[in-house]
Amino acid sequence: MSSFESIPVPSQAKEKTLWSLYAEMTKLRLTLLVLFSALIGYLLGQTPSSFSWLALFNMFLGTYAVASGAAVLNQLLEQKADALMHRTRERPLPAGHLESRDALALGVLISGFGIAYLMVGTTLLTAFLATLTLLIYIFVYTPLKRLTSWNTLIGAIPGALPPLIGWSAARPDWTWDSFALFGILFFWQMPHFLAIAWLYKEDYTRGGFRMLTRNDPTGRRTAWKSALYATLLIPVSLIPYFTGTAGWIYLVAACVFGSSYLGCAVRCVRDPNTRHTRTLFLASLLYLPCVLILLVLNKR
Repeated sequence: MSSFESIPVPSQAKEKTLWSLYAEMTKLRLTLLVLFSALIGYLLGQTPSSFSWLALFNMFLGTYAVASGAAVLNQLLEQKADALMHRTRERPLPAGHLESRDALALGVLISGFGIAYLMVGTTLLTAFLATLTLLIYIFVYTPLKRLTSWNTLIGAIPGALPPLIGWSAARPDWTWDSFALFGILFFWQMPHFLAIAWLYKEDYTRGGFRMLTRNDPTGRRTAWKSALYATLLIPVSLIPYFTGTAGWIYLVAACVFGSSYLGCAVRCVRDPNTRHTRTLFLASLLYLPCVLILLVLNKR
């Protein structure tokens, strides 16, 4: 069986609507996170004289298409593993709701459209960054998940590029603030995804993924890594204040939220269990939108 062949269709295969299939295949919630971080990059990078609703719309539409196409292609490559895991076996491909050839066509079509649209509607740098994000996500991160536990660290790179996509659509030059945005997304992701890897460690092992938790029966090693990255996140998040981009309100918020995020990770180090890991995961969901929104609102 080739990697693009479908899993046999179950009896309930026709129950899902076309919209629900599309939302699942494009990982709508993850795509919205990508759009949110790209929006933050655009808003932080633009000046009052350079703001353009058209440029923002073009960046949004192109980024949405590329992110959606990447999600489809990722699920296409991982459909066999998804069929083995409880949390993913009801996705459209392993459940037989969608044929592999249709998913391949959808992924290539919408991601290709997104890259072309960014080239025409924004800047070549924006299109390049979106293409780079797609290529690393599909051709580096996805296969590495079966080869090494370093996949989470590598996967954080395409996850941290969307703010730079937004930034490059707003202005041609990069500053310390743009790199700070990349760093915030990069270091935030590590405790977030390590918590997910711990909560679903049996599922990931069942699917053949080499996550850090696979050889960490107590969870303490994973917790130490989470605490390390949460620690590094704090100074990186303070860069916009020291460059004069953000005010003291952001400074206080970044310190409070960063310390709280770190505290949740430290609690996992002291007592690595499911309850504390779930708290860390929930803290990650709260940290990112609060810090990034305050960064934009308190922009000088």
